Amino acid sequence: MGKEYLGEFEELVMLMVAMMKDEAYGLAICDEIESQTGRPASIGAVHATVARLEKKGFVETFMSDPTNERGGRRKRLIRMTNSGKSTLIKSRDAKVKLWTQIPDLALNKI
Repeated sequence: MGKEYLGEFEELVMLMVAMMKDEAYGLAICDEIESQTGRPASIGAVHATVARLEKKGFVETFMSDPTNERGGRRKRLIRMTNSGKSTLIKSRDAKVKLWTQIPDLALNKI
């Protein structure tokens, strides 16, 4: 397995996979990132990130059944592994811990 931490875009992709459960696939992740963050995401960036996350053991991919709406083609779906869930929770907890240490007034001065 690779690194135990997530980069910013990796974390975004993982969050989208978690939100979509077993319906997560490349184009849907792109659309959801843009919808949720206002940040465009290219399909190439998402596919490269999914490949990296899969190599780290945080996600796994599998092929869906063929569908009529896709002309009999299958989708490569993405789901989070237990290791990925654990890593995502650790990432969240680390950020929350840091955010709670910032005095409210310090943020108002920015």
